[in-house]
Amino acid sequence: MPALPWTDGLKLGLPPMDDTHEEFVALLARAEAADDATLPALWDELVEHTTEHFAREDEWMLATGFALGNCHATQHKAVLQVLRHGAAAAARGDLAPIRKVIREVAVWFPHHAQTMDAALVLHLRGLGFDPHTGEVSRPDALPAEAIA
Repeated sequence: MPALPWTDGLKLGLPPMDDTHEEFVALLARAEAADDATLPALWDELVEHTTEHFAREDEWMLATGFALGNCHATQHKAVLQVLRHGAAAAARGDLAPIRKVIREVAVWFPHHAQTMDAALVLHLRGLGFDPHTGEVSRPDALPAEAIA
């Protein structure tokens, strides 16, 4: 069983986010189960997916009134830095950092999803935000000041 199995408890009720999160969990599990020969390529796939995943959420935040340096986006930057460090170590033939990061991400992700991402979903719903078009149906509900 993977360190982070996908469960309904990780669903937040925003299908584009839930789908991306489920893909993320599946990629992490594939990396966890990978042998040394296939791990670097799978890790690169995870890094690419996570880069796009976090960029999308960051775009949603910026479009709906979050400050550039908010704690949610800052966490995204820190996690991406760690994932990229693992990719660099793998390129040098050292897979130990990736194996450790897999376990740590498996602990970090549920908390992040159930706190930071859940709060973002509530915020987006309150604005009537359409994640497919980026349209806000309740612009009067946008925050007067950027959320930090």
